[in-house]
Amino acid sequence: MNVLITGASGQLGRALVATAPTTAHVTARSHAQLDIGDVDAIERAFDSTQPDVVINAGAYTDVDAAETEPAAATACNTDGVRQIAVACERAGARLVHVSTDFVFDGQKSRPYLPDDPPAPLNRYGISKREGEKLAVAALGDQVCIVRTSWLYSSGGSSFVTRMLRMMREHDQLRFVSDQVGAPTWAGSLAPALWRAAEIQLPGVHHWCDSGVASRYDFAVAIAEEALAVGLLSAMPEIMPITSDEFPSRVRRPNYSVLDKTATEAALGMRACHWRESLRRMLQAMAGRD
Repeated sequence: MNVLITGASGQLGRALVATAPTTAHVTARSHAQLDIGDVDAIERAFDSTQPDVVINAGAYTDVDAAETEPAAATACNTDGVRQIAVACERAGARLVHVSTDFVFDGQKSRPYLPDDPPAPLNRYGISKREGEKLAVAALGDQVCIVRTSWLYSSGGSSFVTRMLRMMREHDQLRFVSDQVGAPTWAGSLAPALWRAAEIQLPGVHHWCDSGVASRYDFAVAIAEEALAVGLLSAMPEIMPITSDEFPSRVRRPNYSVLDKTATEAALGMRACHWRESLRRMLQAMAGRD
């Protein structure tokens, strides 16, 4: 199958390229090469690649900046998704679109099912939810929407790489302990997206690494695993705080664990525990894989 990957220079885009199956002929375009907000650029990309499947890994992901730059978030996460979906419909191509746990408000006390009503709390979540709706409106069962959570990778400015930098610079750090989700490695998500494309999975699905963690738990695990493989020379003091103690202009869901049971059954895959994924990635970063 001919596959066009958008957002190829991002953390998920790089993982998709690295895990591409041999049966796929992949064209990977970064934001600089293909701005999904540019209709003419999308048309040229479709004309030149003739994709059977598009995996849209392109997104505006700065949650804080989206509050002050809503037009930029909308241009990418909403309008850009609509334009890709319309182009897919014209070309007879399928779309695998990546969305987020931030489409939910975090008020539930059990993992969110794919058909639970979305209720985003912030402009980032709103822009992603609107993109979902427009993709479905254009493509119906020719689109597969995969929501994920707390995505990170070894490259760029992911949560893990930022935390490692902070842990090297500071002896003491504070992290929120009352926001709970499932950290997900891009290297775990990418194979699931490829499988969804391969079997032409339709509908809305959830995929994340298994287990749950608070931001505080995740930070402690990063420090412990990084120390074990030599990426840190000393363990910083990490203190839990509440969301009220952490000044932020952006509301985030306190609980955004995703139920992926149906997706695991559909894909014939099981997600590994988030700590195992973190360990594997840090070992690779340290050259110990």
